[in-house]
Amino acid sequence: MLGTRNLIAALAGVEARPHTLISASAVGYYGSHGEEPLDEEAPAGGGFLAQLCAEWEQEAQRAGSLGMRVVAIRTGVLLDHAGGALKRMLPPFRLGLGGPLAGGRQYISWIHHADLTGIMLAALADARWSGAVNATAPEPVSNRTFSRALGRALRRPALMPLPAFALRAAYGEMSSVITSGARVMPAKALVLGYSFSHPQLEEALRAALARA
Repeated sequence: MLGTRNLIAALAGVEARPHTLISASAVGYYGSHGEEPLDEEAPAGGGFLAQLCAEWEQEAQRAGSLGMRVVAIRTGVLLDHAGGALKRMLPPFRLGLGGPLAGGRQYISWIHHADLTGIMLAALADARWSGAVNATAPEPVSNRTFSRALGRALRRPALMPLPAFALRAAYGEMSSVITSGARVMPAKALVLGYSFSHPQLEEALRAALARA
């Protein structure tokens, strides 16, 4: 947050400002909501990550007083073999030790890295994009479904469950994104006409893994 605060303070002191500020946020903003579909109008949830996202977005919104258009992109679980959540999942799955996490019923709102880039570029280029934007694919799935799809993409079994306490030990506060889950929908992106390159999970996983 301090970096965003300092950036806006610096922008306030110059005349030639950029017209748009893209703020990186996350679907952790919503907290845990079970099977309830969530669009950009849903309120912030409770817990550390939700509070962090909300406060970070508030800092970014201060750029609006400088005449800038602000877009807060709330990113889901990123499908990219080289980074994000998928990179951390790959080692046990490649060994045949992957499986449903923390029971497997919670939703995973995911996005292929190409669509995350596409949404960011669309937000930069089109003045209709403003405020919160969910950067997630149109079909979030349960963790169990995600685990099975990843196993098929890797041609490995995906039957080994991993309990929530093991995730918390490995990832700390960040584990709540996977253990609690949220069914986040990209309502604004769809209304504004964004066409997803990878809307289906299994194809998106194959595309992400093909670059490995």
